[in-house]
Amino acid sequence: MTTTSNAHDPFGAATHDVDDDTPVINAVGGDWDSVADEATALHEERIVVNMGPQHPSTHGVLRLILELDDETVTEARAGIGYLHTGIEKNMEFRTWVQGVTFATRMDYVMPLFNEVAYCLAVEKVLGITDQVPERANVIRVLMMELNRITSHLICLGTGGMEMGATTIMTIGFRERERILRIFEAVTGLRMNHAYIRPGGVAQDLPVGTIDAIRETIPQVRRGLRELEQLMVENPILKGRMVDVGYLDLTGCTALGMTGPILRSAGLPYDLRKAEPYCGYETYDFEVVTRDTCDAYGRLMVRIGEMHESLKIVEQAVERLEANSGPVMVEDKKIAWPAQLAVGSDGQGNSLDHIREIMGESMESLIHHFKLVTEGFRVPAGQAYASVESPKGEMGCHVVSTGGTRPHRVHFRDPSFNNLQGVSAMAEGGAVADVIVAVASIDPVMGGVDR
Repeated sequence: MTTTSNAHDPFGAATHDVDDDTPVINAVGGDWDSVADEATALHEERIVVNMGPQHPSTHGVLRLILELDDETVTEARAGIGYLHTGIEKNMEFRTWVQGVTFATRMDYVMPLFNEVAYCLAVEKVLGITDQVPERANVIRVLMMELNRITSHLICLGTGGMEMGATTIMTIGFRERERILRIFEAVTGLRMNHAYIRPGGVAQDLPVGTIDAIRETIPQVRRGLRELEQLMVENPILKGRMVDVGYLDLTGCTALGMTGPILRSAGLPYDLRKAEPYCGYETYDFEVVTRDTCDAYGRLMVRIGEMHESLKIVEQAVERLEANSGPVMVEDKKIAWPAQLAVGSDGQGNSLDHIREIMGESMESLIHHFKLVTEGFRVPAGQAYASVESPKGEMGCHVVSTGGTRPHRVHFRDPSFNNLQGVSAMAEGGAVADVIVAVASIDPVMGGVDR
């Protein structure tokens, strides 16, 4: 449906800042093609261009439909769905544990946050939230904060490259690689880990992990200082980012924006403080904010958050070093798999566990077989859990009918919500500013098109 300037417009958009004889098209629903056809029929001189889908200048398979007046963007719309994976529907045909393997592949830049949100929701329905071992929660916090740093480094690195600053890209990815080596040592994979499981984590940290993290932290800090020296007071970068992609606090709250975008508008809203989970209330860290409401403010928020994440990582390492213990709930009807080990052929069940189930205990073998093939049952009910991901509130709603598979799983991915701000950030700016505005949102389409 479209309206013109001489018709009633429920939003009032057709009655402001235009002459009476100037046709105005307001898209209030329907397909974009029909809007374009009607605009073409008015025979007004206008340019509509497609930006994307391509990589990396629009962060993956995102299509932006821009209406231009010379180089000024007068209208911007985001087209999504090009990377549709059907993850949420696929999870209905897998066990609760297998669901982690799907969840981790949504926003593949922050896989551990996907896993934690899903597992927290499953644990709520199971009623075992308070039974998750302390050490498992500390490991979750450690891995999430390391993942927050890698996600922000992707945002800064790709955003810098899109503006032509390849050195920012190379430094950002260099520092990210340091952390990915730790992820690989702990989980066996650089990304898409499926390491966080309902009830805890798949296995304890391998020997030497704490020393590797202690060695990596100062290296990452030096890398962050290099990035700051390159970016923070760079006049070219500030010229591209200051007052670009502007979205104030009113716009953020109206559009449901969270994460660095919201905090760059001055609101210190962080779920780690507002609704703590995994013991975050016991860690010492600050919520980083700015009041510029622009792309530069979001850059500064992300830089500050990486420093705060390193502080949390140091605290988590001290706790892990001081206290040992289990990393999975005691209930053996849920606690699978919790006896993994790293062998010559990668990660799998430890030899001691295999020896027991294959040669000593028929009951253990039957139990292991049923857990692997059938999975545990989750009582009928539903729950919602959310975590503060690098991009904002990452939420998961699970519904169980009492079976071994989810009846329904739905995620609130922050990239999906934050992309609503494309129009507000891009319209009125130049074409070149669209790239900067989208980069400051930091969308990953795997989470949008799940």
